[in-house]
Formats: sequence, structure tokens, C-alpha cells
Amino acid sequence: MKRIFYFVLLLSISCFAFTKKKTELFFNANHQYIQYTGRVDFSNADKPKVWASGAYVTIKFSGTSFWAQLNDQMVWGKVLNYLEIKIDDRPAYRIQLKEKVNNLVLAKDLPAGEHVMTICKNSEAENGYIEFVKFSCDKLLPPPAKPKRKIEFIGDSITCGAGSDESEIPCGKGEWHDQHNAWFAYGPTTARTLDAQWHLSSVSGIGLMHSCCDKKVIMPDVFGQTSLAKDTLKWDFNRYQPDVVTVCLGQNDGIQDSTAFCGAYLNFAKTLRKYYPKAKLVFLTSPMASKELKAALTKYITAVKRQLNKAGDQNIGMYVFSKQANKGCGGHPSLAEHKEIATELTAYLKKTMKW
Repeated sequence: MKRIFYFVLLLSISCFAFTKKKTELFFNANHQYIQYTGRVDFSNADKPKVWASGAYVTIKFSGTSFWAQLNDQMVWGKVLNYLEIKIDDRPAYRIQLKEKVNNLVLAKDLPAGEHVMTICKNSEAENGYIEFVKFSCDKLLPPPAKPKRKIEFIGDSITCGAGSDESEIPCGKGEWHDQHNAWFAYGPTTARTLDAQWHLSSVSGIGLMHSCCDKKVIMPDVFGQTSLAKDTLKWDFNRYQPDVVTVCLGQNDGIQDSTAFCGAYLNFAKTLRKYYPKAKLVFLTSPMASKELKAALTKYITAVKRQLNKAGDQNIGMYVFSKQANKGCGGHPSLAEHKEIATELTAYLKKTMKW
């Protein structure tokens, strides 16, 4: 009888030790070593949320595998979000969330030792938030220091990376968000090349004074929000002060009355200057623009830059893209074209910022 008692006791202790060991492998999403970049909502500190295309999390860990639990908002009762996962120098890979609560093995069979993982939201704010809950690995380590340089990319579907990635679902198949890839969009690609942090403040279909596709808001209406899609939580601009802010708007506005468009652009530029007193504001033409729209946008942003210079703001730049990029879905830039756009913008920013 005593032998049975001691066996049960030993088994209980062993189970407790195993459970405790397993529990220690889990880390909450608010752990000090989890590094977030983007317009992140920390109102529930245990479960940070991100809406924006290109918002990303950087995690350094040791071990041969990595697991994450992420929640999807399920806007309209559907799972709509995609992620890009980058581990060390391995090629990034893309996954789609499948459930409200997603338990994901993001890495396995890695070489023993230290690794750095980036989890990037590939889809945009209108696809709903992703909520980070917990992670599991052998050990979390202090993350690498963030790059000192900071860039914010303001724009529409082009900046979101919409319609660019046909690697899994070709154009015309699936749903409108299935070809989103913010990780390989021109903004993050430019930022990585320049060793800079990035924020994407972008919404498909949005304009400066006129949005497409029955959208009821324009960029100045939503720019101050944590989510640029139907969220009323205000963003604290002190949390991210970029060195450069690029503005790529006008594709959805189309050719407008010159005075009206330049007035709207000028007002938005003044708003940006209020939020970012030291940033270089760079006005871009649309990479998707037709020959006629490109000529109009060039005229508009030249006039706005001249007006701001005249008013005493010399920290203004502009760039006109060399060609039209429309080989992706719905006339958007393809992944290859995003790379070309990024190459042009990178060269311009290197020169103008002396980077």
C-alpha cells in the first residue's frame, strides 16, 4: 500500500514539474522583450493590437522552434488577415490566419542557438486588427536595437501593397485582400534598404479630397487615428517622430480642379508639419498614374512645394516616378514593380537625406 502511495506521489510531483516547465516556455505578448513597431494599441496591455499594413513585431529568442497565439478581429465574420514571417536571413514566407484564435507554429527545426523573427501584418486596416496574445520558445532575449532612422509612408492601396502578390492566389480569384503584401511593398522595402524603421499610414481607395469605391472618408479625416479604418482611438504622434514622411496620394482623387486640390494638399501638409515639426516631407506622384494624371500630380505637388517654400518651410521634397507600374491585380504594382519603385525612392532619399 505504501509503495502505491509513493508511486502516486512521485507521479504527481513529476507531472507538476513537467507542467511548470511547460508553463515557463510561454511568454505574454506584453513581455518587455517583445518589440512592436507601428500604430499599436496598448489599451489592453496584455493583448496589443495592430490594424495597419506593415505593422510589425520583432522577437529575438533561443531555441529550435517558435509558437505564437494571435487573434483575428474577423471583420464581417470572416478571417481576412495575412502575415509575413521573416526569420534570420531566411526568405520571408506568407501565411493566412484561419480562425478567430490562431495557434501558429511559426518556426521549427531551426539550428540550436539565437534567432531573430519579424512578424509583419501583410493586410490592411480594413481587414481588421490582429491581437497578439502569447508566444512560446525556449527563451526570450533582449531584441536588437531599433534602427535610428524612421520613415512614415502615407498613401492608398499602392502603399498598402494591395494587389501585388499572386504567389498563392492569382488575380481575379479569391477575395480582394488575398493578394495583399505589405512586407514587400515599396515602403518597407525602401526602409529595410536604408536601415530604417517604418510606419505605413495607408488605406485602399482613399484620397486627399475624393476617395474611390464609395468610401466615405478621406485621408485628412482618419490620419489622427490609431487605425485608419473606422477606429476612433486617437494616435499619439509623440510615440513616433519620423525623419522622413512621404505622401503618395492622388491616384483615387484623379484629375481635379487645380486650386481645390492644391488647397487640400497644402492644408494636409500643414497638418503633417504640426505633427512632425522636424521631418522631411516628400511629396510623391502615384506610381500607378496614367500619363495625364502623372502630369497633373506633378503640377499640383510642384505648386504646393513652392507655396510651402515661400511660406518659409524649406524642409520639403518631391519625387516623380519614372514610369507607370500597373502589372499587379486591378492595375496595381506587382511585387517586381514595388521593388523597382523602392529602388527609385531609395536612391532619392539617400541623396536628399545624405544617408
